Amino acid sequence: MVRCFSQDGEEQKDFDFSRFATDAQLRNALMAAFVKRVAPGGGLTSLASFNSVYYGLKKFDHFLAALPWPPREPSQVTPEHFDSFYEYRKGQVTSAALEIAELKRLLVKVEGISVELAGRLARSMPRRPDNEAKKSYSRAELKRIADQARAVLRAAAIRIRENREVLRQFREGELDPGRDQNLVRRLQLLDSVDRFADVPRRVRGKGWGPERPWPHPWVQLRGSVQEIVSWLHLTTDELAAGAVLLGVMTGENPDVIFKVPAVHHRADGSTGATGTAIVDLVKPRRGRRAHMTLALSEVPDWISVPEAPEEVSARDELHTPFGLYVLLHELTARSRAMTGGNRLLVGYHAKSGAGVGRGVRALSGGSGRVTRLGQAWELMADPVVGEDGKPLPPAPLPLRLELLRLTYIELHQKPVAHTERTAATTYLARNRGNVAEYQRVVAETLIAEVAKARTRGKVATMSAEDVERARATPETVAVEQGVDPATLKRMLTGELDTVLTACSDNKNGPHAPPGEPCRASFMLCLECECARALPRHLPVQVVVHDRLAERREQMDTLQWAQRFAAPHAQLADLLDQHDEAAVEDARHQAGAAEHALADRFLNRELDLR
Repeated sequence: MVRCFSQDGEEQKDFDFSRFATDAQLRNALMAAFVKRVAPGGGLTSLASFNSVYYGLKKFDHFLAALPWPPREPSQVTPEHFDSFYEYRKGQVTSAALEIAELKRLLVKVEGISVELAGRLARSMPRRPDNEAKKSYSRAELKRIADQARAVLRAAAIRIRENREVLRQFREGELDPGRDQNLVRRLQLLDSVDRFADVPRRVRGKGWGPERPWPHPWVQLRGSVQEIVSWLHLTTDELAAGAVLLGVMTGENPDVIFKVPAVHHRADGSTGATGTAIVDLVKPRRGRRAHMTLALSEVPDWISVPEAPEEVSARDELHTPFGLYVLLHELTARSRAMTGGNRLLVGYHAKSGAGVGRGVRALSGGSGRVTRLGQAWELMADPVVGEDGKPLPPAPLPLRLELLRLTYIELHQKPVAHTERTAATTYLARNRGNVAEYQRVVAETLIAEVAKARTRGKVATMSAEDVERARATPETVAVEQGVDPATLKRMLTGELDTVLTACSDNKNGPHAPPGEPCRASFMLCLECECARALPRHLPVQVVVHDRLAERREQMDTLQWAQRFAAPHAQLADLLDQHDEAAVEDARHQAGAAEHALADRFLNRELDLR
């Protein structure tokens, strides 16, 4: 038996190796490797990850034991066993590639394996087949999921609030049941549920089966225990609906959502302004960056609201992350007070699980519960047309928090608790859901940004001939450039350079109040009326133009379009004013100083902060 604890110390679980079917020598070696894999520093931090490793190892053990000549010790496990197991699992689950990859990480820790198997484990793993690629939800599918989750939580809020009000009136003497026995019994049940999260019970005598507390007969006439306790507490399905809506609105990892804390900071000071609750989250596998904060604001996420947004109040409690959090906090307050702890998603569990009996506790086993909830909702995926042009039969819409996270990143085009590179390579690049929609958004953004760059005006330029004339007749050229002779002289000597251009008036530009120094980024000089581009600026302009083009291949396409499409187009227009030979000469003439300046400029080291 191996006992594992989650990194936060809130959960633990025992993993039983006595049920493994292989010979004791091989079983003990696998168990020892499992201990190394789940030990601190092994990269696994949650019970879900421990479960995944144990489940895959158990399947591998049973596969080996069922062979005609099963191996009895680690040295007898061959590469053919490993590959055959992958082929076997491919026919059973779609996540076989992930399962075999996790098994590989464990088998390399088994002492006594053969050189041949060690060599096989050192080779690359099979690529994920196309039919295993993740696919995000469409906007319509996401809206159906969000609407269903909102309907569940609205019904729960009405039920709990009404019952709480009845109980309050009874306890404060505002409600007299009189001789109404139905009302008397209802009030008794409400009081019992509020105090104990249970119904009145009695112990049956012998002959009635096991001697354990059973609900009184009059209780059973008013519904099941779960139905009655849910008068004042959320059920597991309602908690799962809350987790789904949190996934829709935040895009956080499933394990992070299940452990969202109830303790929070009101950044708005409860003043009645735009509500904002800041909660501390933990994503253990981020290592030293595991601890992070999430701001839940009272701003609607219009991606998932009805098609007529004017019908939705901006303060609708289930259309803003803040409103959802506050509602869940309210509906779970009594459950949390009874159990203690700092979990937001706490409610009544009608069935025992993980060695815990029925009762009020935090949501656990959330991913499977969310999947089952989606099956109960019977939502359908968007219609699909086959290769013959005919519509295919409707397919069920699977509900998974991982896909909600993928969809959030797809629709919002921003990372969530990871880097932009991870968002682009791990999530967006692997998504097979809305590729056409994503390409359309990128194309529209590129067109819009380039159009804005072209309509904002071009930077005034001075040719080499203009520079020579300015040295001979500065007064004449100063009038042509709209500056005074003293400023023109300083521009020619380089005193007024701002990376890509020279600035003719630092205290009267469009990006600062009159008389105050400009604090804008030097990138905005490309559209400023005070900027003048001289021939000596061409080398650094070429370097920055090339660096922006390189970044297009290094980051998410939409992010690049939003941040760099406009300046890239403005620089391209500046370079077009020179012939190709001059641009190539400038590219070769750019030395270490120009490259260092471009690096500092693009890394925003020159910006005022």
